[in-house]
Amino acid sequence: MSSKRITTIGVVFGGRSVEHDVSIVTGQQVMRAFDKEQFEVVPIYIDRDGKWFTGDALRDLKSFEQPVHTLDGVQEVVLSPNTNHHGLIVNPLPSGLFGKSQIKRLDVIFPALHGTHGEDGTIQGLCELADIAYTGCGVLASALANDKIVSKVVLRQHSIPVLDAVSLSRAEWEQAPDRAVAHILSVLKFPVFVKPATLGSSIGVARADDEAMLRRHIDIASSFDRRILVEAAFTGGVEINCAVIGSDPDIEASVLEQPITWEEFLSFEAKYLQGGEGMKSAERIIPAPLTEAMTHEIQEIAVRAFQAIDGHGTARIDFLVEPETGEIYLNEINTLPGSLAFYLWQEKGMSARDVVEKLVKVAQAAQAEKRRNTYNYQTSLVSLTAARGLKGVKGTKHSTSAE
Repeated sequence: MSSKRITTIGVVFGGRSVEHDVSIVTGQQVMRAFDKEQFEVVPIYIDRDGKWFTGDALRDLKSFEQPVHTLDGVQEVVLSPNTNHHGLIVNPLPSGLFGKSQIKRLDVIFPALHGTHGEDGTIQGLCELADIAYTGCGVLASALANDKIVSKVVLRQHSIPVLDAVSLSRAEWEQAPDRAVAHILSVLKFPVFVKPATLGSSIGVARADDEAMLRRHIDIASSFDRRILVEAAFTGGVEINCAVIGSDPDIEASVLEQPITWEEFLSFEAKYLQGGEGMKSAERIIPAPLTEAMTHEIQEIAVRAFQAIDGHGTARIDFLVEPETGEIYLNEINTLPGSLAFYLWQEKGMSARDVVEKLVKVAQAAQAEKRRNTYNYQTSLVSLTAARGLKGVKGTKHSTSAE
């Protein structure tokens, strides 16, 4: 009797990002969630310099208290974009007389990377080149959601309410700070929030109540990103978060949560350094104390926003809400939320194992859908151009064929 084939999952975490440590924790949570009888989980750690490693020692959080390359059994790897490899090249630069590389094939890649070089479409693009199924949003949705400036434009086009804001570049700020401040204050009133355009975990985010604070916080934000968002503050309301999972048209919204440590925004410290793992550690009310009608409206907006960016997989969508007036604003879309919002799905009867397995199924379905596309489209263009010569290119007036 044949046994069921085990699916090989490469869980990628760490990364060249200021959210590196958060990603390590998420990666450990994801690896722990998989059923070891159905899945072979391969840890893939990217260090702060961008080097890739694998090895069983990377399943232990304590391993990251020292350079991982010093650990027994840990080897350097690269994820090959060559579709013939379909996975990792282990020991890509072999040394010694008997050194050699090996290929570790992967069925699915599970990015557990937050922020830059992980949640912004870059790792997703590498997976696309390698032709390997991967969990979470695709290249476009990841890049859109990660960019607070562009995502506002897209969401407005889909009639999803967002707060007013002004964007500027690092170059604009460095070359003409007075002009930038004047423009900001012509559009917005204090208080405002200053945010790097593409970071998460509240890193670099700060409130400004006057011009001096505004200038100081733009200086700080511009050290994290070349583009900065200055956004109207939402005062007197609460933060409400909703997770989504699936792919269009089958997208499910979670129960809602209200973080009660919220002071106009959750700082990095409140999210991650108060005795727990990711957003799960923050104090919260689940389900959020809202009317049934408002709960349904927020869940419906969350699904529409996910569709607007062409999302699939999962995301946690954060809202700013005034329960008394009924005001609702979408604050941001996190395509790789800390702890994958396991705690929200638990309230709907889904275990962490159920969540990761669903994400793998969505990834495999997305890969199957992409393979319906035509990629090999052959024409006579190259042979015709070879016969006629590359017109318009210096030095190619005559035919390139042998005389």
